Amino acid sequence: MKLAFVGKGGSGKTTMASLFARRAAALGHPVMAVDADINQHFAAALGLDAEAAAMGPVLGEHLGDIKEYLRGDNPLIPSADLMLKTTPPGPGSRLLTVGESNPVLDRLFTLHEGIRFAATGGFVDDDLGVSCYHSKVGAVELLLNHLVDGPDEFVVVDMVAGAEAFASGMFTRFDHTFLVCEPTLRSVGVYKQYLGYAEDYDVDIAVIGNKIDDEDDVAFLREHVGDALLGWCTRSKYVKAAERGAVGPVADLEPENLAVVDAARRRAVAGGKDWPKFTRQAHEFHRRAARAWGNDRAGVDLADQIVPGYVLGEHLLRAPAV
Repeated sequence: MKLAFVGKGGSGKTTMASLFARRAAALGHPVMAVDADINQHFAAALGLDAEAAAMGPVLGEHLGDIKEYLRGDNPLIPSADLMLKTTPPGPGSRLLTVGESNPVLDRLFTLHEGIRFAATGGFVDDDLGVSCYHSKVGAVELLLNHLVDGPDEFVVVDMVAGAEAFASGMFTRFDHTFLVCEPTLRSVGVYKQYLGYAEDYDVDIAVIGNKIDDEDDVAFLREHVGDALLGWCTRSKYVKAAERGAVGPVADLEPENLAVVDAARRRAVAGGKDWPKFTRQAHEFHRRAARAWGNDRAGVDLADQIVPGYVLGEHLLRAPAV
């Protein structure tokens, strides 16, 4: 399951993503976690050493290596220079799985408490004023396009805050999206903005309330998000301690908050995967990118890389495990 955690900056989406990933791993699920936020805090939330993680290899600096590996011997992609962040796989492309060993994943991902973690990397001095963060996130989009994950596996992506995720088609790369929402008008506003952008693309969105103090907070969220409200987390001493550097076992999270994390996992599994939709939308956004700028840069029609009838992952249709 490919899962996005989104929300207003400061809503707690990174914390919620980390709790989801750590709980799933503790229960024995294969888990991959990716920090795709410009503010790179996912590693620390997962319990990794933040300074060590910042010094390690990052996806955004190895986009060329990722392209070269993924293209494999696909005859429609004779050069990595002809790959965009939207390039879909086809016959001969190298596909990825959550737990496999290969030169790209082994180099760019770190294993921590059963979670394979990687980050896009934040801005460095050479990026300031000349680079767009979406160029770094493109590495994540390419990996997601080529990743064949099962219904009992979880790929948890901490996304950019607000509606910035809609600057590319990456918002369609997820089976389910969890929007973390505080009981405030600004936070609810991000939900409504996200919902408006996503409504034409069959994006599955569930809202997790956060920083809830009382029933008035719950009533506020119910009024503004309705049935999309999956559950809510109260203010947490466990989370406060974790944010101060004391990341304890996830089972020590308050029972009522842990129940919300478990409900999110059950929601994701019950919703299932739709590989034909995933492939169809990958093709749609690749055509868009090719027309908008890719073809001019490459000098060829990159939409010709799309193989009609090719559906990623359709052989994985099987009963999920919760």
